[in-house]
Amino acid sequence: MDLTFSPAEEEFRTELRSWLSAHIPEEWTRTGFWESLDDDESFRLRRDWERDKADAGFAGIQWPTEYGGRGGTPGMKAIYDEEMVRAQAPRTVNPLGLTFLAPTVMAIGTDAQKKDIIGPLLRNEVVWCQGFSEPGAGSDLAALSTKGVRDGDDFVVNGQKVWTTNAVHGDKIFTMVRTEAGSEKHRGISMLLIDMDQPGVTARPLRQMSGASEFGEVFFDDARVPAADCLGEIGDGWRTAMLLLSFERGASGISQYTEFRRQYDEIAAVARRLGRDTDPVIRDDLARVLVELECLRLHSMHVLTQVEQGRDLGFEASMTKLQWSEAFQDLWEVYDRILGEDATLDALPDGTDLRPLHGQAMWSRSVTIWGGSSQVQRNVTAERVLGLPR
Repeated sequence: MDLTFSPAEEEFRTELRSWLSAHIPEEWTRTGFWESLDDDESFRLRRDWERDKADAGFAGIQWPTEYGGRGGTPGMKAIYDEEMVRAQAPRTVNPLGLTFLAPTVMAIGTDAQKKDIIGPLLRNEVVWCQGFSEPGAGSDLAALSTKGVRDGDDFVVNGQKVWTTNAVHGDKIFTMVRTEAGSEKHRGISMLLIDMDQPGVTARPLRQMSGASEFGEVFFDDARVPAADCLGEIGDGWRTAMLLLSFERGASGISQYTEFRRQYDEIAAVARRLGRDTDPVIRDDLARVLVELECLRLHSMHVLTQVEQGRDLGFEASMTKLQWSEAFQDLWEVYDRILGEDATLDALPDGTDLRPLHGQAMWSRSVTIWGGSSQVQRNVTAERVLGLPR
């Protein structure tokens, strides 16, 4: 495991840190700023800022230069993730497109798809959402029932997707559709690229318990999609989806660790303000979760080392998802125990605003479910990494 970065990578860190310092307004880093905005205003500010960042050359860090990227190393991408968190930079409005769709299009897209999708996505001219989960197909994605019936050069799509990130603000959606009548499980599925702004496509927000509406549900009612807008081969969408999801691997744990470590310090400060930092049980809880976080950091550096050596991690990505999601949830469970009955308050007696922390605590309940539940990740790790029987 290599815990260091090269001189060129550290030079990139300095350049990025300088740009972020000059282009993030101070008010954006104040506690509660983003929570004070409505969803539309927050999205607009983040979209414009991220477009400026792309114009400055700080987007697509590891993408090939031929696609508008920087052509950087895995280490540079890890530094980018780390510095974005440290600077409290706005969250990307195009996470699914940047992380999953673009690399997949680079790998298997047609020349027309590469031209039409990658550049506009990098510059945030087109925001993508992902249509995988359905009311009857969550972790068991192969149980999806949204159908596409061929009609000349088009597919006519009917069905529903749910828990769709950016559903309301998305311009287009890459979605799994069963395009072969009578097919079951992993066969007969295609990944279609659908324009959200057309008749037959309706997106509705889903209000979360934190008050945010990051997710939505999408309804297809005789929506027409050109067959040419299929990513990968028609009927071979499962293979396309597995390739797409594989791009989540790599150094993703670096940014999570950096963010969680800052949140840990905020939670420890709350314990001190409430005089609960001397409670031996609370101190033990904080120490235990700190050890978890440091294990996440070391695991993330191990993964980064493997990626830099050209190793295909494959199903080991399940270990990373399992580790960061469980550590994050454990961290916020400690926060709940520290507050006790004070969890009902919006602020501490000294005026400290708890609402942003409450929002993170509520969000933490979801992370062991989406992106593959912890139960699924344990099964994958047991069978595909450790070689245990089904």
